[in-house]
Amino acid sequence: MGPNPKLISFVIKSALAASLLLTVSCLLLTAGATPAAGAADAPGNAGSPPVLAEQAVEQAPASSEQERACPLSSAYPDKVLHWCDLIVEFAVEHDLPPELIAAVILQESGGDPQAYSSSGAVGLMQVMPRDGLAARFQCVNGPCFASRPTIAELQEPAYNIEYGTRMLAGLLARHGDLRAALKAYGPMDMGYAYADIVLSIYDNYR
Repeated sequence: MGPNPKLISFVIKSALAASLLLTVSCLLLTAGATPAAGAADAPGNAGSPPVLAEQAVEQAPASSEQERACPLSSAYPDKVLHWCDLIVEFAVEHDLPPELIAAVILQESGGDPQAYSSSGAVGLMQVMPRDGLAARFQCVNGPCFASRPTIAELQEPAYNIEYGTRMLAGLLARHGDLRAALKAYGPMDMGYAYADIVLSIYDNYR
């Protein structure tokens, strides 16, 4: 006896119904999961991705700035390296090695912008001002430092470094020799001993 056509038809219809039921169930499950998967696009969260992107952009310059290396030797004390940008800027402007200016600052003030010597020299590069203790120094034509800046001006780091660097560059141009220029820059009672100390720092920290 051959297959029963009614039974075959029933089986096929049952299989189709089951397949259709399974497909609908899958579609319903998928539709139910969609909101959770796209939660970042919901109105309450719509601003989050742009904020993160802006934060990344804002943080990028800071990271780049932190990674920028000072050309001076890292062996210099932090109090000297703190002025790296100003040292490099004015050394380049006056055609002197930044390491030389850093050596002078280390010897003169140790990096303290408020340094004030017993003779009246002021600031990072210990420049003699026209006022204060320095006003006592008299030369043939009157006060030796009458044309110099004031104490207040020389206590400003950028002003002090620029002025001291320019003065040293002028002495180098006048004497034609770095050791002689440093001797003239330093205290009168130290002579070449001062120059040799600065040159030793300059050589050791390069």
